[in-house]
Amino acid sequence: MPFIVVSGLSGSGKSTVLRTLEDAGFFTTDNLPPELWGAMHDLATARGLERVAISTDARTRDFLGALESSHERLTRRREDLRVLFLEATADVLLRRYNLTRREHPLGDTLLVDFARERELLAPLRSIADTVIDTTDLSASELSERVLKLYRLERDFHLRLVSFGFKHSPPRDADMVLDVRSLPNPYYDPALRPRTGLEKDVADYVFQNEDAERFYAGLREFIRNAAERAQASGRHGYTVGIGCTGGQHRSVAVTERLAADLKDLNVEVGDHRDMQLEAS
Repeated sequence: MPFIVVSGLSGSGKSTVLRTLEDAGFFTTDNLPPELWGAMHDLATARGLERVAISTDARTRDFLGALESSHERLTRRREDLRVLFLEATADVLLRRYNLTRREHPLGDTLLVDFARERELLAPLRSIADTVIDTTDLSASELSERVLKLYRLERDFHLRLVSFGFKHSPPRDADMVLDVRSLPNPYYDPALRPRTGLEKDVADYVFQNEDAERFYAGLREFIRNAAERAQASGRHGYTVGIGCTGGQHRSVAVTERLAADLKDLNVEVGDHRDMQLEAS
């Protein structure tokens, strides 16, 4: 796995690239002077970190005099050292800055800053293995370009959480779904103290064709929502499954969904209110 140095013009997408690499399992460090590249490499190696990405740009301008020697030393130690440089046209950089209202690190008028920055970072651009012009790229398109460039896979997790509406829905859910229309084991005295983790309780919840149709529609709706989230560049999607108390129906549905949607890398985050109700 390469040791990656990310550089480029301010506003060209360096933060997007670093977030993408971090989500892909890289240890990332922003704004690292070239003289510290070797130290970062040694520290990462000592800690057993195989995926490392660092960023160096105009903010380290006082230290760029050591760029050539630092690059040569690290190249001798890492044959898989890769340098990625990002750029974009001045008008696009100006538009991005106007949207974010950020201050350029060189602190002059923006168009003057962009020109000075190009000149300042020319040595970094000259050692780059890859230069990406982000002028016409969205953040998600840039992210996909980087993943393909380094042959990385985007990890995606579908997180399922069961809960009871009477205890309020989870605040971190991307989507909350209501399964209170399913048969309720609470009204069976033998099942009331038990939970949706048990087969008899789950069988009660899915006892008829109407319940099965409802579940099938729910499952496909969640699949579609999760796949669209993944396609848009999301790395995770959380769905809250709620019944009244969070002990029977929501638990049974969540467990069945986890089995049926396992190709979406499902994790059951929590049966949040199950123990609360059982107690």
